[in-house]
Amino acid sequence: MQKLAAGNWKMNGNSAALTEVSALLDSHPAPACEMLLCPPATLIAQMAWAARGSVLKIGGQDCHAKASGAHTGDISAAMLQDAGASYVILGHSERRADHGETDAMVRAKAEAALAAGVTAVVCVGETEAQRDAGETLAVIGAQLEGSVPAGATAATLVVAYEPVWAIGTGRTPTIAQIAEVHAFLRARLTALIGAEAEGTRLLYGGSVKPSNAAEIFAVPHVDGALVGGASLKAADFGAIVAALSAA
Repeated sequence: MQKLAAGNWKMNGNSAALTEVSALLDSHPAPACEMLLCPPATLIAQMAWAARGSVLKIGGQDCHAKASGAHTGDISAAMLQDAGASYVILGHSERRADHGETDAMVRAKAEAALAAGVTAVVCVGETEAQRDAGETLAVIGAQLEGSVPAGATAATLVVAYEPVWAIGTGRTPTIAQIAEVHAFLRARLTALIGAEAEGTRLLYGGSVKPSNAAEIFAVPHVDGALVGGASLKAADFGAIVAALSAA
């Protein structure tokens, strides 16, 4: 298993921000982990061109469940692949909350991604209220079971655990809480896809930064990170990549 440092730029960045790609590759031309950046759709093709011939992979932040059709404003997985993306983030809590995405919708999108040859990064995570009510594992288990696409393998699926209350807040769960969830995810994923679960990468996301990355990466079953704000700057993301490479 090659560990994965994935950056989600969300709705940030323009053409000028692509200088961060060259800075990242200058400082980390051959890390001991896989690097992935998922910019806004407007930058995918440009970023893929900037990263050509390098180790950096490019991904999208969402896709439609259909391959084509009358879906104004949407992008299919095949279109992402054509633009240079090899990954797509699906079911992020911001999509689930802001766009009403259900587990069934996430699964349909993930199946479309696999059909297009794009690896699905399926996100799961609990809200603060659900955590306080002791529902974390039940919520995550239901999301995982409802969102994982049929036929998923270690090569076509990545699972990212992002507690909703930790995204962009500067707060992170305790190491024990992260360990509990990731061990649960491995076990539940094994029940869903069998032996392929052992090689499926489980990422932690939620206020990952250079100062806490090494401690998080030391947790069993944490195979990388899905990084938000810290992925916008090469220096910060590069430090996280370095921590993962050393883990």
